[in-house]
Amino acid sequence: MPSATTLAEPRPTVADFHRVNRGGGLFSESISQWIGAAFALAAQRLGLRPTALTLANLVLGLAASITVVALADDVAAGTVPAWVVGLVALVAWQIAYALDCADGQLARVTGQGSAAGARIDVLCDVAAQIALVAAIGATAVAQRPSTPVWLVAVFAGTWMVNLVTSVMQSGPNAASMVTSTSLPVRLVKLVRDYGAVIFVAGLVLAFAPALAFWLMAAFTVVNGGFLLASIAFSARASLR
Repeated sequence: MPSATTLAEPRPTVADFHRVNRGGGLFSESISQWIGAAFALAAQRLGLRPTALTLANLVLGLAASITVVALADDVAAGTVPAWVVGLVALVAWQIAYALDCADGQLARVTGQGSAAGARIDVLCDVAAQIALVAAIGATAVAQRPSTPVWLVAVFAGTWMVNLVTSVMQSGPNAASMVTSTSLPVRLVKLVRDYGAVIFVAGLVLAFAPALAFWLMAAFTVVNGGFLLASIAFSARASLR
């Protein structure tokens, strides 16, 4: 029987979960990871496993993106208010991303991490982001039927650069092209902060869906440029 002087093990707090976050950028660390920490704390109190949060992220992200795709033509025709669809997508995408932040925090704080859990996390991220790309592409085409097919294809392909590089950054050979953590640099890096990107995407869909074409074009340039720069950076390092 434990003695009266035995102290109960302190329960984790939101700050404890946030402390083990894996970053993601200024927006993600300041907003998404904190929301994720609150979700992780709630999940820990409810006895949920990290994979439950991973699957919730997938279901919510897919549901939001499928809704945008299904209603893209109606929004373009004006029969469905763009702001309703866009705001629903914005909120759902942000919650889904916070759940994606939460699953890793929960796994690290509670010691429930596993290779299988890491795999399902990446696979669900791929599925959710494919759906997100489809939602933006469908909106762009519905708003501007003359949108070139090749642009949609290149947009979809280069979008996955974010996910691939994020996975690569978690390995033992991770390296950053720009190591500065100054505020100006972090502000520039917002163009690759997933939390910030889906926030902007949701705002465009809600209040200016006609700009979806230019949003798609802009991120094609950003992600394509980052891919080329990453190839050059890695090639230079490997040839030294």
